[in-house]
Amino acid sequence: MIQELATITANSEPVPNACLIRLEAPQIAPKAQPGQFVMVRCGEKGEYQLRRPLSVHRREGNQIALLFNVVGGGTQWLSQRQPGEKLDLLGPLGNGFSLNPDAKRLVVVAGGIGIAPLVFLADEAVKHGKEVTLLYGAPTATQLYPSKLLPKVKLVIATEDGTMGEKGMITDLLPDFTREADQIFACGPLPMYRTMAQMPGLKTAQVSLEVRMGCGVGVCYGCTVKTLNGLKQVCQDGPVFEMDDVLWEELADI
Repeated sequence: MIQELATITANSEPVPNACLIRLEAPQIAPKAQPGQFVMVRCGEKGEYQLRRPLSVHRREGNQIALLFNVVGGGTQWLSQRQPGEKLDLLGPLGNGFSLNPDAKRLVVVAGGIGIAPLVFLADEAVKHGKEVTLLYGAPTATQLYPSKLLPKVKLVIATEDGTMGEKGMITDLLPDFTREADQIFACGPLPMYRTMAQMPGLKTAQVSLEVRMGCGVGVCYGCTVKTLNGLKQVCQDGPVFEMDDVLWEELADI
């Protein structure tokens, strides 16, 4: 775990109410792995006491990218930072995704802003010669991350209103792709996970949990979840868990 003042190199809005920030972080970037996150200090005068946990969206050399929705004062402040400004980061944190060296065909399922950690995963999988199918769902076309920014994968899209791709939930399409998958990965809202967990015959999947965090380093126990193997902390034991280990009925929506 490293604390670093990273320099913003770019700030853009790829979709409405979302922000993509690129940072020069020479200490954190080389150590970051797909599925890990950083805790970002927001505000200039201590107005936001808790750091915000954000997935590492991409890594290129000594740079990392953070993709996040603007949902409150802290992320609003963060979205307004400009190139050349510094951000106080703590990371990389947590346990990320685990790629099986023998796996050849991967299915990656993204719901909404859940695309954030999965781009990094897909980047690494493609570099290692894996065949990646990305199933990507959002409420409407304007909320889809631009396909030109995605790695070279097979892309399958579903929107709830039918404005792009298939009409419906991305989980409606998942059964058509799981049989040939060697590994399945997912990141999205809790209803998506609950649907996946109830699918007959679905192989286990690695899922990234998004829960409220206080410290991000295992001190406050604010991100504790119930699993078949007892209580786990998302910040340290996760954020990536095996889907069939989590007690989904015990996990509250946020």
